[in-house]
Amino acid sequence: MQSAIRPLIALALGFIGVAGVAWAQSALEHPDWQGKGIKPPTPDHPLQEIISGIHFRTKETQAMQEDDFNNPGFLAIERAEAMWSKPDGAAGKSCASCHQDAPVTMKGVGAAMPKWNEVLKKPVNLEQQINMCRTERMQAEPWKFKSQELTDMTAYVRLQSRGMPVSPKVDGPMTPWFEKGKNLYYTRNGQLDLACAGCHEKNHGKFLRADFMSQGQSNGFPVYRLRDQRLIPLHERMEGCIFDVRGEPYKPLSDEFVALELYLAWRGIGLPVETPGVRN
Repeated sequence: MQSAIRPLIALALGFIGVAGVAWAQSALEHPDWQGKGIKPPTPDHPLQEIISGIHFRTKETQAMQEDDFNNPGFLAIERAEAMWSKPDGAAGKSCASCHQDAPVTMKGVGAAMPKWNEVLKKPVNLEQQINMCRTERMQAEPWKFKSQELTDMTAYVRLQSRGMPVSPKVDGPMTPWFEKGKNLYYTRNGQLDLACAGCHEKNHGKFLRADFMSQGQSNGFPVYRLRDQRLIPLHERMEGCIFDVRGEPYKPLSDEFVALELYLAWRGIGLPVETPGVRN
């Protein structure tokens, strides 16, 4: 019996050892993120300073995001701009049929999402709103989550709020959804038994293996991830985080992920929208 237990004890001690050195300040050169953020709106905010994820990336990545000609996310913007005026569906309408000039009519829309939907009696995010417009107004098929079309259009609409402060409403009927998202943020997941806060609140600015950890802000999404060579929507990134801790993620566009998206937006309230952001 003892011989069977010893390997388990050794394995457990091995995990403890890994956990003890996983989070580390590195002697290697890394971005100077301190002092690059904004003050939280209230004294009870969980962060002392709200910092965009771009300040945790290298100077080269920061320069890539800031230059619209070098930002690879703008290839998606060009595709979506062409789709904006292209009729689709049985109604023969395009996005422009109702919303005309996107830089005018969509200004501020992405900064305030997720937003309460009175008909559904729950908040919807930007992807859901786009698909509602397609099915209800255009009589077209909804785009699948992670499809190039939906991610491109989400980025294009968010782009019209670039530079505007993230400003979701979390009061009134949104309150229980905010609380649900907050609870999910602090809930441990997976075999590694980690919550979102374990990485992005308690250990931002440190290295986890080869990754320099940010606060996990959502103001740049959809972001162009250099490792994937494509735009990544926020719910795909949240799904990936839960996979990384060896957990079972919620479905993209589920009530759980929309609630978590709402709470993430609140954590970054006041940060400028940076879509399309560029990340590792």
